[in-house]
Amino acid sequence: MKIGLVGYQGSGKSTLFEWLTGVAPDAAQAHVGQSAMAEIPDARIAQLVDIYQPKKITRAAIELVDTPGLARDHQGNAARLAMLREAGCLVLVAAAFDGSDAMADVASFDEDLMLADMEIVAGRLERVAQSLTKPVPKAEREKLQHEQETLKLVSAALDSGKPLRESQMNDEQLKVTRAFRLFSEKPRMIVVNTADDEERPERFTERSTGEMPIVALPAGLELELSRMTPEDRKEFEAEMGVGGSDRDGLIRQMLAVSGHMVFFTAGEKEVRTWLLHQGGTALEAADGIHSDLARGFIRAEIMTCADLIRLGSEREVKAHHLVRQEPKDYVVRDDDILLIRFSV
Repeated sequence: MKIGLVGYQGSGKSTLFEWLTGVAPDAAQAHVGQSAMAEIPDARIAQLVDIYQPKKITRAAIELVDTPGLARDHQGNAARLAMLREAGCLVLVAAAFDGSDAMADVASFDEDLMLADMEIVAGRLERVAQSLTKPVPKAEREKLQHEQETLKLVSAALDSGKPLRESQMNDEQLKVTRAFRLFSEKPRMIVVNTADDEERPERFTERSTGEMPIVALPAGLELELSRMTPEDRKEFEAEMGVGGSDRDGLIRQMLAVSGHMVFFTAGEKEVRTWLLHQGGTALEAADGIHSDLARGFIRAEIMTCADLIRLGSEREVKAHHLVRQEPKDYVVRDDDILLIRFSV
């Protein structure tokens, strides 16, 4: 699952990328961007490891994509953004140091994203119109006409400055739009990159909404702190009167904004977290583990991390009748530990 970092040149986007992934940006790749994995931290893993003492521990990870820095004159930005079409979530990185206006940059980002979408929609509308001038089977013509009507609605919304995620569309229309992976349809959050001595980060974060969370942090300082030994970091923070930001919390927040969650599998061989979209079923979880489990799905045996950690062993969880048998359409929850029973 990809999460795209978007920002103007000099916003500190690549610094944030390095802090989150531990991978230094490659200057040779600056014009095309690069990606790296960031493991999803979860305190429950350590508790499960204490119980099972597994031979292997595997954490789910997200792929962070560091795009080429955007140009403020918008020239060429649609091409720079193209690599993010597959991203499930966008993180807009805006500078708030050296006199930069972070929220003005966010508004400008939105303009770039909608311009890129308009280019895609206009191109497709032109091709659909050309197809409708030719003789085509009735079913195909009706499909093309439906697509044309939907894309005209999208085009009108974008022209008026309204992102697609705020548009009211039915399921059939959404099937059309999702095929194009439009930027203005993607969930997003904002990271405001502040000065090291920012005194009021809340002036940014207080603008957060459920649909657009805002986090404020000094990315450059955080990167420097992450390079220090624990002893040096503690001394530095005490001397400077600063405290580190919650890197783990930011990664988890990105995961939540993208509409994903983790579930667990656990045993003596391995304790592992897996990615699943919010609202995903036991069958989808099984398929994420291995296609054979989905193909031969019988049932999911489920207990919660909370019950297992509280009682200390699977035996005690079973003794308290807290292992549930669930069908394939069961909606998996964040705290679930799954054991898939299957036959192929």
